[in-house]
Amino acid sequence: MRVLIVEDDVTLAKEVSRALVEYGIGVDTVENGHDAILVATTSAFDVVIIDVMLPSTMDGFAVCRELRHRRIGAGIMMLTGRDAIRDRVTGLEAGADDYLVKPFAFQELLARIRALARRNLPDRGSLLRAGNIAIDTRAHRVTVGGQQLSLTSKEHAILELFVHNTGQLLSAGQVHDHTWSYDYSSRSNLVQVYIARLRRKLEATSADHTIVTTRGSGYRLEPIRPDE
Repeated sequence: MRVLIVEDDVTLAKEVSRALVEYGIGVDTVENGHDAILVATTSAFDVVIIDVMLPSTMDGFAVCRELRHRRIGAGIMMLTGRDAIRDRVTGLEAGADDYLVKPFAFQELLARIRALARRNLPDRGSLLRAGNIAIDTRAHRVTVGGQQLSLTSKEHAILELFVHNTGQLLSAGQVHDHTWSYDYSSRSNLVQVYIARLRRKLEATSADHTIVTTRGSGYRLEPIRPDE
């Protein structure tokens, strides 16, 4: 999952970003509306979190309206200290999907982000399955055949992406964009390294699915054939 935070409070943005990264979420941050439009229209995000009170002439409502005008389909959450009903209505009418008032508990923010990211998925539940591989996104727990599998946050995020897209070919760029922030783009072999680690961990269990490499095209999570 990849999240864009549009927040001029640098300290808050860093705190939220650091906490989300610990859960395997790729995060990019910008401080004003104009940068938000530029970044959101040139990179793919699952969720965009926008502070209503932004510097310059473009507030959070204007950013939200412009993103929807440009047909950005990411889930949008308005994040602000305002708690008036009128402001909530304004945000929702501008195209926002959710509204969270400061101060907030991080676990509530995380739950809302996950809920927004699931809106465009066929299966919107918190339990994902591919064969005997099960991911509880709420508990951040992976099991294979009922046995817990220990994964790093990034490995967990990559496996979740593949389980969401079982059988579909995913390019290295797609895996990267949904797992890391823009800062890691120069690490050309990062995806390959993490997928290799994840594949080894799956193969060390009773997993009936594995990640297959299609040379020059990408990767696919698919059932293990009986003769393999």
